[in-house]
Amino acid sequence: MSNQESSAPLKASNFISQIIKDDLDSGKHPSIVTRFPPEPNGYLHVGHAKSICVNFGLAEEFGGQCNLRFDDTNPSKEEQEYVDAIKEDVQWLGFNWSGDVRYASDYFDQFYAWAQHLVREGNAYVCDLSAEEASEYRGWATEPGKDSPYRNRPVDESLELLQGMKQGEFEEGSRVLRAKIDMTSPNMNLRDPILYRIRKQSHHQTGDKWCIYPSYDFAHGQEDAIEGVTHSICTLEFADHRPLYEWFLQNLPVPSAPNQYEFGRLNLNYTVTSKRKLKQLVDDKVVEGWDDPRMPTISGMRRRGFSAQAIRNFCNGLPVSKSDGVVDIAQLEFSIRDDLDKNAPRAMCVLNPVKLVITNFDEHVDGGRQLVIAPAHPKKDMGERQLPFTPELYIDRADFSEDTTLSRKKFKRLVLGEYVRLRSAYVIRAEEAIKDDEGNLVEIRATLVPGTVGENPPEGMKPRGVIHWVSASEGKPATVRIYDRLFNHEAPDKGESDFMQYLNPESLQVLENCWVEPGLADIEPESCFQFEREGYFAADRKEFSKENLVFNKAIGLRDTWSKGGK
Repeated sequence: MSNQESSAPLKASNFISQIIKDDLDSGKHPSIVTRFPPEPNGYLHVGHAKSICVNFGLAEEFGGQCNLRFDDTNPSKEEQEYVDAIKEDVQWLGFNWSGDVRYASDYFDQFYAWAQHLVREGNAYVCDLSAEEASEYRGWATEPGKDSPYRNRPVDESLELLQGMKQGEFEEGSRVLRAKIDMTSPNMNLRDPILYRIRKQSHHQTGDKWCIYPSYDFAHGQEDAIEGVTHSICTLEFADHRPLYEWFLQNLPVPSAPNQYEFGRLNLNYTVTSKRKLKQLVDDKVVEGWDDPRMPTISGMRRRGFSAQAIRNFCNGLPVSKSDGVVDIAQLEFSIRDDLDKNAPRAMCVLNPVKLVITNFDEHVDGGRQLVIAPAHPKKDMGERQLPFTPELYIDRADFSEDTTLSRKKFKRLVLGEYVRLRSAYVIRAEEAIKDDEGNLVEIRATLVPGTVGENPPEGMKPRGVIHWVSASEGKPATVRIYDRLFNHEAPDKGESDFMQYLNPESLQVLENCWVEPGLADIEPESCFQFEREGYFAADRKEFSKENLVFNKAIGLRDTWSKGGK
């Protein structure tokens, strides 16, 4: 079921696990079958990640199977691109579905035969009401609906009209097939719901074979029954649909009787997960695409540098409960940071470089360079990396000050006339600041203290701190993208306000003139590192190459939002 190392188990509060255990113990089911049934009308997001972990995780836990099935009943909003992206996302998260990928469209012939069955049994009819008229007849939550004037249309007439709909004889919107249930039901889903609509559009799987398409509600339960699904697990918005789900199963000659269970969906603050709104962000070019690293899509999180294991650990650490709630995005960020801290090798990157010239280099180092050794990870055996130490280096501008009055407590970096250690290399002393005609700092001149690589400096010489650096002659230029939360409001899509007004103007900063240690030119796209003292970064999976080093900031070393840093 999983092709990755095992993630944390689903939380003990998973009430569905207990239901499955009881069903297996009682012999109700010899084994379980679950399914993950996305609609291919957009990319998967973090909420889907939880659903994937629940459905595949339960099948894994109880030795069953989980199907991947596309509920592709609306060709006007579906594309093959989405199908391909969804399959890739599921596999990247570490799951393998049972058998072949399944589609609702695989069963269109059976659905049509069952629609005819409902008509013959007096449980469905072709209705000619316009969409506006049907809405009026449907009533309101507090007001019962009224029967369509076509509700008692003769069976043979409805069958003939249904056949005509299938053959393309009528215009879109002119007729629908409706179930005959109860127009006075307090559950709006039971007020003669639509089973088939006319849609004269090509389908990404069936081409032009069909010009009528089943509704999601009509297809859903029957797909489960055909596939022998035992536990059909949905989010809470489908709870009101369950009576309809069961009505279809009771009134059709289906091969099995699945049961539907609902759990609370994953809602994150500072995040929008509506596919419609995510598509708007893409269409309006607010983001670069569905996989923009600021997007809450699985492909966006992957491109940003979040690992599949971290996302699974986050999802499996959440309760599977019978109520909705909002999870603090800091909880996701903690999982990402915790995973990267443990597993990301270290490297050095100077984001805002200024040149540092070692004036006494040749006096103490032969050959114009020295290789210094640094661990790939301070706590795990990931090997070592060799860093070229040369007469000219880059350090970050923020790591230097000419203000000699700064206390060591407030500024643990390089100060004119004082000492600092270069990470894994020498202790140096800043001697002079060189400026251009406009007074801008262009160069720092310093001297190294010999014998201090891996050794303490002479007694009485106390460096202020440790800073990172990169060789100016052997380092590599890089583009670094600093990402932050896409929205600066904790509930951007709540209320009547346009969610777009809460876009964070600082969600992306592109730094073109960065320098990284030379070994990073040889890594693979998607490789993740902790850039020491800066945060966690990933080589962009689409644009990174040996000649074009592009890194995306996955997350900072610490949470700055909760501490008032934003």
